[in-house]
Amino acid sequence: ADGYYEYVMHECVYSTSDYSDMVYLVSNSFNKVVHEQYNSTVGKYVGYTELGVKYAENFNKNQAYLQQLKAQVDTVCRPNAQITDSSVRDKA
Repeated sequence: ADGYYEYVMHECVYSTSDYSDMVYLVSNSFNKVVHEQYNSTVGKYVGYTELGVKYAENFNKNQAYLQQLKAQVDTVCRPNAQITDSSVRDKA
């Protein structure tokens, strides 16, 4: 029961049917505290804790990695949202 809990959450967030507001988020958490988060709209990591700021600075130095993350909106988020949304709409 005692221990540490670390996790990374990848999310595609949107509210319009044309996906024009689609945002890709990557949140790095430790013991339920988000330390840093990537946001495709911002285009970089943002740190929320002292340690998270250091990690974010490190992640943000790698421009190739940031470009890969930004591309996830078009390569992962939109295609999967279209599949999921159509399966929900087609059930009616």
